Amino acid sequence: MEKRLILAVGLTGAVCVGEVVGGLLTGSLALLSDAAHVFLDTFALALSYAAIKAAARPPNDRHTYGYHRVQVLAALVNGATLAAVAVGVFREAIGRLRDPAPVLAGPMLGVAAAGLLVNVIVAWTLHKHDRHDLNVHSAFLHVLGDALGSVGVIAAGIVILLTGWTLADPVVSILIGIVILVGAGRVLRRAVRILAEGVPEGMSATTVLHGMSGVTGVSEVHDLHVWTVSPGYVALSAHVMVADQALSKAETVMKELKRVLGEEFGIFHTTIQFECTNCQGTVACLGPGCHHPLV
Repeated sequence: MEKRLILAVGLTGAVCVGEVVGGLLTGSLALLSDAAHVFLDTFALALSYAAIKAAARPPNDRHTYGYHRVQVLAALVNGATLAAVAVGVFREAIGRLRDPAPVLAGPMLGVAAAGLLVNVIVAWTLHKHDRHDLNVHSAFLHVLGDALGSVGVIAAGIVILLTGWTLADPVVSILIGIVILVGAGRVLRRAVRILAEGVPEGMSATTVLHGMSGVTGVSEVHDLHVWTVSPGYVALSAHVMVADQALSKAETVMKELKRVLGEEFGIFHTTIQFECTNCQGTVACLGPGCHHPLV
């Protein structure tokens, strides 16, 4: 994955330079808007690479979970930059709508087509990993948004070439901005959910609680907490009520709990405390005498 990211950084950097030069020579706001997005693509990809390197570092006395959250922080920065560039595109496009400028459609088409080709190559290199890593997914969205932007620039170039309607340039720029903003919202929502230690998407604490409570030998589950350390790294802690029994029998219950959590919910990092009496300050529980139910 690291080699793919390095290649992607080099390719998107080249596209950025080409579109800046092309936008200045042709007077195309759409090209310049796309160039700004590509610049942030390059930054996002470089940030993703740095985050992956940091996340690979082992845990230590100061960071007992390691540096997995660095990837989430990088995704948060990427999402914020996506939103910022969308606002900039909207502002410039509105100005161009009020004061249209001439555009050289032929060269504009050539530069946009070259940019589209490179962005498709970069998106393809990242696609296999984007669903498994929020950080890479945010970088992938950067590149995908830019590829769609290149398509928009090509469409605007064709319209201007055939009809002479130069307002197609800022109109396409606004559409590019909308695509960028939607992608930013998705990335930011996922990153904030993880940083806020929310339950992973598609999972509910109630479902996990019921799954654990269904294990033979478990009479009650309380103080249940489920959170995401980083994408794909889910942690759980809980207090489990069991009958007073020998340690060897309790170990059988523990193994079954871990099996259920791993196979049914994909939770492998667990901290489970066995108890034989009700504890105070219960957050969630099931069974007789429960005064703070989760459901």
